Amino acid sequence: MRRTLAAALAVALVAGSHAGMRDRDVTPAISLMQTFPLTAASARSGDLRLVAEQAGGVRTAELPRRRTGPFSLLGVTWADPRAVAEGAIEVRTRSIATGAWSPWRLLETDNPDASGGAGGPAVRGASDPLWVGPSDGVQARMISAGRPLPEGLRVDLINPDAPRDDPLRLVAARRDMATEPKRAPGLPPRPVPKMITRAGWGANETMVKEAPAYTGAISVVFVHHTATGNGYACSETASVLRGIQAYQVRSKGWNDVGYNFLVDKCGTIFEGRAGGVNRSVLGAHTLGFNNNASAIAVIGNFGATSIPAAARASVAQLAAYKLGAWGSPPAGRVALVSGGSDRYPVGKKAVLYRIAGHRDTGKTECPGNALYAQLPSIRSLAGGAPAGLKYDKLGGASAYAGKYYSKGLLQPLWNLNTSSRMLDRFEVWLDGRMLTAAPAGHRTSRVRLTAGSHTVAVKAVHLSGRTAVTSATVVADAVAPAFATAPQVSLRTGTISTAVPVRLTWAATDANGLRSIRVTGTSREVLGGTVRALNGTARAGEAGSWTVTASDPAGNVRNGSVTRTPVILSEAGAKRTGTWRTLRDPGFLGSEAVTASAARASLSWTFTGTSAALVVGRTATSGRVRIFLDGRDQGVVDLRSDAATYRQAIWTRAWGSSGSHTVRVEVEGTGGRPAVMLDGLAYLR
Repeated sequence: MRRTLAAALAVALVAGSHAGMRDRDVTPAISLMQTFPLTAASARSGDLRLVAEQAGGVRTAELPRRRTGPFSLLGVTWADPRAVAEGAIEVRTRSIATGAWSPWRLLETDNPDASGGAGGPAVRGASDPLWVGPSDGVQARMISAGRPLPEGLRVDLINPDAPRDDPLRLVAARRDMATEPKRAPGLPPRPVPKMITRAGWGANETMVKEAPAYTGAISVVFVHHTATGNGYACSETASVLRGIQAYQVRSKGWNDVGYNFLVDKCGTIFEGRAGGVNRSVLGAHTLGFNNNASAIAVIGNFGATSIPAAARASVAQLAAYKLGAWGSPPAGRVALVSGGSDRYPVGKKAVLYRIAGHRDTGKTECPGNALYAQLPSIRSLAGGAPAGLKYDKLGGASAYAGKYYSKGLLQPLWNLNTSSRMLDRFEVWLDGRMLTAAPAGHRTSRVRLTAGSHTVAVKAVHLSGRTAVTSATVVADAVAPAFATAPQVSLRTGTISTAVPVRLTWAATDANGLRSIRVTGTSREVLGGTVRALNGTARAGEAGSWTVTASDPAGNVRNGSVTRTPVILSEAGAKRTGTWRTLRDPGFLGSEAVTASAARASLSWTFTGTSAALVVGRTATSGRVRIFLDGRDQGVVDLRSDAATYRQAIWTRAWGSSGSHTVRVEVEGTGGRPAVMLDGLAYLR
């Protein structure tokens, strides 16, 4: 904003001396635009003559205070768009709601015509517009020291909510329109940032007389502020936009809104110039650099006030969206040839950030010092890679020994720190080949795996084009474990009471190893995949059942079951040879056992079953016995024990299937301790 005059000049403004003037009578009209000329002011004031002598000549123009029809936005324009308004232009307005007059407010006048001559002969030079809210009175003044005033000065008042005479019409696209690059087959459409469309904010399409024009690939995004002031509520933004459109078309003579997009201080995005938000629409925003460019204007003044975080995020999103579509890295730089501006003459090369401020190409304060200072953080947001991408879960798979295992249907679930608004899409890759793409808001997909080991990766694609990848090794296995040996139950050594000591065994295998073994039924236990046996007990005379469930890392299972009944055969039912004597004691099975000392005395039992165990009593003086199974010598077992014990299952045998067997026990007649005690035979049927 140009502030070339000394403070003393302000007191010389003729219009400011009319504090007592009555408002000029007018008939208020409800119209879109009202115009009033700024005319040369009288130089009768002594203060004015003094300033003129000091400044070397003062030229002033004024619009005396007057009533008007309703308006909410105003600006000052002049005939020649190439003319520079040297000096200060100030306005004050009267509020419809309160009837009070505002303080004097300075208009920003350092933005040259940005249409690049495309607007034709109707284009006028202009200040930036100012949003003043619903008003019905205006006063304006301008002073310039040492330079002529621009010709055709006038104040333009815009009523964005005036009734429209003509219905809305759509703008036809030109034949030479360009669009974003086509996406590869299988990719979702590039997400368009959430925004209020032209229809949503009530753009007046009857103003737009020509179809939009298009340029090539977007290589730079220029950030502006509208300089319309910050005294608007976000609920009023649509009215502000309608005012800006009317001012830029009716007052400045442009074809349409100059900016491609606008963002209010609450972060809401609005479609600007017509032609398609996903296309390279030629705008009127940055003199000499409108080609292959897009423009984002933040609504307000940001010379001393930074834009809020929500607006900053929206500017970054839009910039990444437009640049990333054409492979232009938002955090990078680009060399452009000027079409002619007040900073870069025609043909001059300018090296710019791809997200640049308006002042980078023109002699202007736009987009304001505070907003300009935020551009590095906006570039960082717009050009960043997806951050913190990771799998939250691989549904249908379980982790084991550093890998994931699945039966074949995988449902990866992922997450990341980057907001969805900054993302283009997610891609799911299998063994280096892209399977599918998911929209930016999705966090899951489905993958069908064939048998074997695979690498499953998720790639997050930022609007900028940068990517991040997370991956995992997943083994697909739909085959259940197999039992090389079915579960078996056998008798084991130990003390027999109402329960008999047994041992459950099995042999299960899997190509990827076993993760766990689960035993249910008479015994219950969860075991590691390498365990092959479990000791337990079973009640004598009752059928016991055991189920072994083998699980592999993918969750496939195989069950194997076995049922056995422990039976106790007493010594009384055995066939005897030699002399045996009955012993009675509660410690024996059935409170009775037999003893013999003479060599070759024997007991024998015949049974049908799958396992057998000899039950004896043991003392420090017990001798040895020889055991025969089905007539074959099984060797000698010594029954001696330092402590006296009873109902002891000692020698055991087991078979793979049930069969008829005979066990015969023969006294050895051990020297010094010939006696033995036999308490019966246990077997499983």
